[in-house]
Order: sequence, then structure tokens, then C-alpha cells
Amino acid sequence: MNRATIQGLALAIISLQATQALVAQEVAPQPTSEAANTAAPATVTRVTSSAVAPQAQQRQRKRRTTRGRRTQPMRVAPVYPYTSPTSLPALSSDISGMLHGRIRSGEWGVVIVSLSRGDTLYSHNADLSLSPASTMKLFTTALALERLGADHQFSTDVLRDGPLDSAGTVNGNLIMRGDGDPSLSNRFIGGDVNAPMQLLARFVAGQGVKRVTGDLIADATAFDNRLIPEGWLSRYITAAYAARVSALSLNENLVWIAVHPGVDGGSPTVTLEPATTTIPIVNAVRSVNGSRTGNIAVRKLANGVLEVRGHIGTKAPPRRVSLIVDNPPLFTAGALRAALMSQGIIIDGEVRVGSTPVGAVRVTSIVSPPLERLLSVMNRESINIYAELIYRSAARGRNREGVGSAERAFVQLREVLDSARIPGSIVTATDGSGLSSLNRITPRALVHLLAYSNLAPWASTFHGTLPVAGESELLRNRMRLTPAQGNLHAKTGTTNSVASLGGYVTARDGEVLAFAFVYNGADRWNAKMTMDQMGATLAAFVRE
Repeated sequence: MNRATIQGLALAIISLQATQALVAQEVAPQPTSEAANTAAPATVTRVTSSAVAPQAQQRQRKRRTTRGRRTQPMRVAPVYPYTSPTSLPALSSDISGMLHGRIRSGEWGVVIVSLSRGDTLYSHNADLSLSPASTMKLFTTALALERLGADHQFSTDVLRDGPLDSAGTVNGNLIMRGDGDPSLSNRFIGGDVNAPMQLLARFVAGQGVKRVTGDLIADATAFDNRLIPEGWLSRYITAAYAARVSALSLNENLVWIAVHPGVDGGSPTVTLEPATTTIPIVNAVRSVNGSRTGNIAVRKLANGVLEVRGHIGTKAPPRRVSLIVDNPPLFTAGALRAALMSQGIIIDGEVRVGSTPVGAVRVTSIVSPPLERLLSVMNRESINIYAELIYRSAARGRNREGVGSAERAFVQLREVLDSARIPGSIVTATDGSGLSSLNRITPRALVHLLAYSNLAPWASTFHGTLPVAGESELLRNRMRLTPAQGNLHAKTGTTNSVASLGGYVTARDGEVLAFAFVYNGADRWNAKMTMDQMGATLAAFVRE
């Protein structure tokens, strides 16, 4: 098939898709809405229709099907006409034309190299310092695999600092010690949002514990105390993609406030999902007899109390509002206490934040899946809290030495960059997710990282963490019906002013290419479309 024919087919496909096309937006780093004023003494969140339940965190893994319901067509991002160049000059000409064809503002940085032949196929602003958005997670992935290994597992431990007598009483405190595990949610542990803490509570009960005379201590000292990374803009702070960072975290540090209609004429009920004893609630919701609607507002007071107001009809479905947890260690330990109570285990004291005393004895633990699975979730769904926890954990290494922080992680990252022959001065990483406005990379540095990762002992794991064009997660609706589908695999990046894509694609003759596309500017729509056009062109490229 000649080049003109391919272009004609591509144009026909685009015209067919254009009426329903929507560019697939990146879920995690999407700061497109202004956050509430964080300087105010309270924040208000409203919901007027049934919010998505916490189980929707598993939406990437489960799909509902209903017999007899008409199947909705898949929304596909249109692709500008790609080409099938057969020489390096033709490829360079085509890529240059794409870069300058539609984007009228902003800055591009592009580097394309052949990993098979070791030459550079195309370069434009290769050494320009640019904001990477979530392609920064590629650096976090390489660091984590280098420092921790693909089989590394996190362990959240429960310990006691006093003896356990024959009656099942711990004469002392119970300690919940965090290890930076991002997986404590029903994303990996089957059941509802309470499943992780219910499982851990059953483990504690299985060790014969029935009562604790002291406190339940939340130990998050594996990381420093900085909950919000440097460079996160104030407008991000109330958004779910900017959850607080702590070594002791639960449910990606989000909590749902669930409002249920009253039963038999009773008052509406308000619960937390997951359940926790450390977030007080004031229920001021009214019941409206016979109504199927509701209007709920959640006000976060300065003292940490959640005031829930509004109304809900007696025939209405439950309403849910999600909020970022301000104090993850206290929230997580409070959730464990609630789960222990459901197992009949009594804590005489309070829940407080502290550290594990020397000589404390481990009672039980809950262990995460292997790191490679967590990295796949992090990259394929672009979850920022995963990246931040893994970044700091990598600073501690497999032996869990010292305190994890973004600063220590960057020091370790520079060692990886040295191994990849990337000057440390051209990369700035103040966080691990790419949400920080202070992060900087060059396209050349990103491609060098990709080349290094392709030859590393953990190369197959690195490749496997990336979404695939036209098939999975954040690339599912991009580059469909092109040679890139099922072929190109790359990490996406999106903020208000950044669009980026970095990864790998196999050309038509089997040549393996690595590429970095980074755009900083306001025209993200056309930039993403241009990236898809270039990705499809690379997949169709052949040297004749």
C-alpha cells in the first residue's frame, strides 16, 4: 500500500470518528479546576446527584454489563493523518511538518532515537528545559526498580510495646507502623473500602489480642513530615489527584462521606467510607418524604469536624462526597481501631500519632503486592499518590534505611542518571509524580533514561508498566486504527500547561525506537493530537 493510499484511509477514518471523538484525558494529574481557598477556615463540597461509590476505584479492572442494554460506542480520539516515511530525510520532514502544522503557541521538545541501531532519527529542542508533567513517573519507575527491585513488597506492621497475657490483654500500647505502602485499598484487597483494615484486624485477633490497655499509636516516621510536596500549586490542594503524602496511608488518602435516606421515617444517616474513629461528623441532613432527589454539602471546619448539611429524599439513592484526608496517619489508625472494634477488640486509650518504641514486638503485618504491580497501576492510571510514596520509599532502599523524603530520593535519582549518562544538572525532581511546577527535564534526558531502562536487568518490568496505544488505560482511546495500536507503549503527561508522551514503538521493519514528546503551552488538544500523529508515523516508518 503506498503512502497516498494510507493517508486517504486515515482521513476517511477521522471523518467517521470526528463526531464522537474526545481526547482521552489523564485522570491523575489534571489540575483543570480551581481548588477551594485553602486559607479559609472551612471548605464546602456539594453534590446534587448520586456520586460514584468508592468501589469505582476498581473501574479500570471491572466493567458492568446489562442484558438488553444498547452498547455505547467507544469514544476514540481522532488522529491527524499519519505518514509512512521510508527514509530518514522523509521522516524528519514529516515530523517537522507535524510539529509546526497546527500548534501556534508554546514550546516543543522532541527526540527520537533508534535503540536497534543506536542513531538519532530526529531532534528538536533536545536540550530545552521543560516541565514534564507525569512523564516524571518514568524517572520514579527507574529509580524504584534500581533501588528496590521488581519483587519488593511493603509491610504495614502492628506491634505492641507491652506483654500479651493469657487473657488476650496487651498491657501497653498497640502501634501501627507505616512503610509507605500505596496499596492499602480495595484496589488490591477484595471487598469494600473497609476490607484492608478488616483484614488486618482479623490478623490481630488471630494472634489472641482481645484488649489493649494503652493507646493505638500511628507511626509514620518512615517518611519526613512534609505532606504536600514542594511546587504543588495551591489550586491543586483540594483535588483528589493531590492527596497528602504519608508513610502511613489508606485508601489513597481519600475518604467518602456517604449519606443514606432514613429508614421507616427516620433521620438520614451519615457514615465514612472507610470507617474511621478519628474524623468527627456533625449530621445536619434533613429527610424529604417521597422525594428521589438530594442536595448535600460537606463543610470541613477548622477543628477537623465534618459538618454535613442539606437534604435527601426518602426514595433517593445514597449520596457520596469524597474528600482528601488532612492527617493520613491518624485517619489510617482510626480506621484500624474501627475494624478492631468490629472484631470485639477493645482499645482503652486514644488514637494518637507517635513512633514505635525500641523493643516493640511485632504482632502481625499486611504485605503489599510486588512493586512491579504497583508501578503498573502508577503508570497506567497515572496515580500521583502511588508515585510519591514509591519515590520516598526508593530513597530508603530495600533495607529501609533512614527517613524517606523527596530530597533524599532526588539524590538517589542522580546516581541513576549518572549510570544512564545523564547530567544531573539538567533534571530537577522535587516530587515523584510530576505534579510539581518546579520539575524540569530535557527531551534528551528522557530518551536517555528510556534507552538505559531498555537495557537494565529490570527492562521487561519497566516496559510492562506502560499503557499500550489503543488498548489500555490512559492510551486506550488514542492512536486506535493506526499502526501504533497494540504496539506503542508510553507514559502520558498532562497538566493545564503541559502535554507529554515518552516511551517505545516498533517501526514497520522491526526497528525499536524510543521517543520523547514534550509540549509546554496552552494548546494541549492539538499537542496531544500531534503526538498521536507522530506516534503512528513512527510505527509506520521503515528504512528502505
